[in-house]
Amino acid sequence: MTEIDFFDVLQGQIAAFLLVLTRTSGIFFVSPFFGSMNIPVTIRAGTAFAMTILIFPVLIEEMTVQAPATVVMFAALVIQELFIGWLIGFVGYIILAAINMSGKIMDMQVGFTIAQVMDPTSHEQSPLIGSFLYNLTIIYFLAVNGHHMIIAALMESFRAVPFNSIVWHDSMADFIGNITNGIFLTGMKIAMPVTFSILLTNVGMGILARTMPQMNIFVIGVPMHLVIGTAMLALLMPFYVLFLDVMFDDMYSNISTAIRLISP
Repeated sequence: MTEIDFFDVLQGQIAAFLLVLTRTSGIFFVSPFFGSMNIPVTIRAGTAFAMTILIFPVLIEEMTVQAPATVVMFAALVIQELFIGWLIGFVGYIILAAINMSGKIMDMQVGFTIAQVMDPTSHEQSPLIGSFLYNLTIIYFLAVNGHHMIIAALMESFRAVPFNSIVWHDSMADFIGNITNGIFLTGMKIAMPVTFSILLTNVGMGILARTMPQMNIFVIGVPMHLVIGTAMLALLMPFYVLFLDVMFDDMYSNISTAIRLISP
């Protein structure tokens, strides 16, 4: 019986297929829509496998794969591919993290802090307004074919960063710091109108408390916050959709920048 060398088999298309599958699986960890925790793991794994089958014939014509000589080196290469896919998904997830933060700020101001729901992406407790904005963002993300852009970025990463050619540029740390800082900045921008309206409401009730001491401000304060905050949020919805267009453009630009910063 002829003994088959495992690494001889990996020298061919099997190694390329496994590496393509690994990088493709990376976007299913944390990226918008693809990385949603409310999608069963088996569905995400099957989708990653099916996507790999579709894109593999296109990629194999452009790439040649030489498998490493040891299992340890091949495992290191697998980790690199997984990181590249995760990086694409992480940069895309920044927009959802900013929206979640803005929801926490608005909930704190309006009075919905006690009401928490499950975030389907992070699998953690999420603010009520943040959950609403998250679902609206995902719907609009699919409506404008944002998931196609994630797949297109994945395809571009294979051309920009071939197997075993990842390079760490010095500006990568600054880039990660800037997009992480953007979570707080973007979150504050989204929450600012509601926060400012609640601030004006509190100033008005403070003036009433001084001019009309017999009025119980604490009794009317909570429902007033709910009414003002909800009304302001409703007025912001048309502008919020326009704001999402800008955020999606920044997301696509950041993904391209991230790929460029690890390309040789």
